[in-house]
Amino acid sequence: MPTTLVLDCVGTACSVALFDSGALIAQEHHEIGRGHAERLVPLIESLPNNGRADRIAVNAGPGSFTGVRIGLSVARALGLAWGAEVVGYSALDLTAALARVGGDGAPICVVLHGGHGEFFSQNFDADGVADSAFASLTPEQVGLTANGRKLVGNAAAAPTLLVLGLSGDTINLRAADFALLKAGQVSDANPHYGRAPDAAIKAT
Repeated sequence: MPTTLVLDCVGTACSVALFDSGALIAQEHHEIGRGHAERLVPLIESLPNNGRADRIAVNAGPGSFTGVRIGLSVARALGLAWGAEVVGYSALDLTAALARVGGDGAPICVVLHGGHGEFFSQNFDADGVADSAFASLTPEQVGLTANGRKLVGNAAAAPTLLVLGLSGDTINLRAADFALLKAGQVSDANPHYGRAPDAAIKAT
């Protein structure tokens, strides 16, 4: 198996991990809120052999627009420089996989912080397989689509969900959690933004 460098900066954390033959050999994880562009490359360089790997896996979202773009840009640049394969994975898939560790095996609804008062949400069955498309939803829409499922994710305890009687387990991802994904959940490094950009170019 190849060495794999994993990058995750779609949320409040800047997180990197290095795997060799499937085993985690080093990681760095820092909750920074902002400043991912300045912190990501130094964190990679702090890993053994400056983080150099045969494959680079990047969290492609959904999450922060800026974080998604930073992660993908760095992954692609390093892939070109190192001649490494670049792949992507979904924050929703990884949250669901992490929720199954020590969970009761029940179907879940993943809810991640989106923007403009909405949440990135997707339902998963008892085997951790997505059984709905992901979407950006209002709190009320989350309640309807969850349909009694347990909420998990970095927004599972958001105040706007709590006031509707919705709650669940807060889960924050680390790059080192990448090992929980199945082979079919790792694919091309294409961004998953979840909604349209906040800014648009004006027509002339």
